[in-house]
Amino acid sequence: MKREVLWLIIALLVVDAIFVAGYFLGHLGTASDSVKAAFTVVWTLVTLAVVVRGLSRVRRARAGTTGSRGLA
Repeated sequence: MKREVLWLIIALLVVDAIFVAGYFLGHLGTASDSVKAAFTVVWTLVTLAVVVRGLSRVRRARAGTTGSRGLA
């Protein structure tokens, strides 16, 4: 289980690093409000996808199963 939690933390740090770098490299500080809002929506959706996948891996590890739904 520790491995899955570590994976989740690292994945979130990588996603955040990519989006923060994209924000500065794309000069979004001077972009319009609609572009900033769209960027934030995409960032949030990617973060949500990573969290859902990571937490499902943690839950499977806690249950001690290797199946996709934890069913034997």
